[in-house]
Amino acid sequence: MAGCELQHVFRITFSCLPASWYCSVSLLSLGCVPRQRAFFLVFLTCSALVFLGVYQTELWGPQRHRGHVNKYLSSVETMEATDVTNAALNYGIVVDCGSSGSRVYVYYWPPHHGNLHTLLDIRQMRDHDRHPVVKKIKPGISTMALSPAKASDYLHPLLSFAATHVPRKKHKETPLYILCTAGMRLLPESQQAAILEDLVRDVPVEFDFLFSSSHAEVISGKQEGVYAWIGINFVLGRFDHAEYDDAMVEVTTGSQNHHPISRRRTVGIMDMGGASLQIAYEVPSAVHFSSPEQEESGKSLLAEFNLGCDSEHTQHVYRVYVTTFLGFGGNMARQRYEDQLVNSTITKNRLTGDQTGMMEATPLADPCLPVGLSDVVRRDGRAVHLRGQGDWARCQGAVRPFLGLHNGTMGSPRGVYQAPIDYSNSEFYGFSEFFYCTEDVLRMGGPYDSAKYSKAATDYCATKWSTLTKRLDSKLFSKQADSSRLKYQCFKSAWMFQVLHSGFRFPKDYPSLKTAQLVYDKEVQWTLGAILFKTRFLPLRSVGTLCVSVCLCVCLLLIRLSLSSLTGTSRQSHLNRATPTGCVPPSSTTTTCFLPVSWWSCWPFYCTSSASAGSTSENRGRQRPWTCSGWRRGRLFWPDPGSV
Repeated sequence: MAGCELQHVFRITFSCLPASWYCSVSLLSLGCVPRQRAFFLVFLTCSALVFLGVYQTELWGPQRHRGHVNKYLSSVETMEATDVTNAALNYGIVVDCGSSGSRVYVYYWPPHHGNLHTLLDIRQMRDHDRHPVVKKIKPGISTMALSPAKASDYLHPLLSFAATHVPRKKHKETPLYILCTAGMRLLPESQQAAILEDLVRDVPVEFDFLFSSSHAEVISGKQEGVYAWIGINFVLGRFDHAEYDDAMVEVTTGSQNHHPISRRRTVGIMDMGGASLQIAYEVPSAVHFSSPEQEESGKSLLAEFNLGCDSEHTQHVYRVYVTTFLGFGGNMARQRYEDQLVNSTITKNRLTGDQTGMMEATPLADPCLPVGLSDVVRRDGRAVHLRGQGDWARCQGAVRPFLGLHNGTMGSPRGVYQAPIDYSNSEFYGFSEFFYCTEDVLRMGGPYDSAKYSKAATDYCATKWSTLTKRLDSKLFSKQADSSRLKYQCFKSAWMFQVLHSGFRFPKDYPSLKTAQLVYDKEVQWTLGAILFKTRFLPLRSVGTLCVSVCLCVCLLLIRLSLSSLTGTSRQSHLNRATPTGCVPPSSTTTTCFLPVSWWSCWPFYCTSSASAGSTSENRGRQRPWTCSGWRRGRLFWPDPGSV
């Protein structure tokens, strides 16, 4: 029996993340049966829509399963050396140019899988000894102010170090960011510009990293705080918006007209260093200001940004309050306190003729030093002798005025606007001095309990200095504790308590504050948040390639089938004349689709003719309907009806 001879095969092959597809369609044979071709056209269109819908739900939809592994947590716990032989890995470099020195950090991340709702899985690179790839040099880059032409030479050791760890073939696609902080901010803008200009001009000459003028900048304290907030929350997995999480919050992004969304609650951070104090936290709801003046000052402390790769999606839009208080660090606060002691004591003695504090025999009682500790404070050639009184309650009263509190419901240290905090649905981490005050000698680091902390601090202050030194010699305190910590622990514990409860107005029964030095046994730098923010648009490469490729394939198939249908009638007539018994698809004619979705291979679906092999007079020359009854090894078969 004569049949239609297959002359042409229409084949489309394309590849994109996260997988590859190819389709091979024998369209010429379908021209023999216009009705079946129309059915196939409808079937193909519906299948494509179903495929895209299911694929989008699985790939781009939010994770809904409790058993889903937190990739951020797993990445933090991974301590293995980075596999530099893996060609799929991407790399990024951040140089932190601080006031006392500069550090380079090398990060890496695997290919993004195309989910619009997830961020890049960025991790800190580790060498073959499993040590973090980081290097520090001193002094700070601000020392190049008078010789800006040497700025690139200054950073050369750091960049060379990074270049030896990033695979050579990856250099051209590895972004490099040089971000300068406090030290550079103190320089005049002209000197800042001269240093940055030298870096932009000379660094690309010696290194092939992806580096442009926008990659070198002096960041503000606000930016630094936002980056620190991003880094901590990323490590804690708070940007992984799983719907099963118990700690959820209603968030209104953008204008007040936007509908609120429910997502995982982020954490706020407080960091008290030696010189400054910083706080940063998300403000879920739109902020209302009581006056134009307050609005002007308040908006300067709020940062709204989108960490996601698509501006139309609001799942990763955050509104963060961040501010820094210079002089509110533990050491600077003690210095301001001592300055006040010296000035007030000398002034009082001048008025009363008293000699309190002027001699060792007549020391000034200091409630913020341990009992029995003698100390001397010198300012401008003047000296005041102190004697520890160890009264923690009085110490709190003595340090409270240094908060600079103002009257008003929106008051905060120095009267700076503070965005509202929902103390019933929030969580904070305290770093640096918050951790040292609770852990180094009190051994209470971790979850904060104000009542237990107050009692422990009171008992410590009331302990004789001689007893404290014996405990230190007996190694009863942490390894980080030294004589300086013992000396100023009473003052710093009172200062921290006042900052927390009087300055930031945290309730004393607030249950969700943790003091920490490390997160999952790692120190989290603001540079991690910086590279997350800087590279936030990179996932669009994966998503865009996938969408364009799938849509292009579907469109080309539909166009080809439409063109084929235009010539179907004439071809059918010709074949009917040439083959009186009718034209049927030969068994070799197949339509093959390989797709990276498991349910395609599970559908019970292959096509056979509902007509029998026998050719009666009424069947001759007629088009034969087809029914679908099963997949064979993932291929859609159009067999010869005569063989069924």
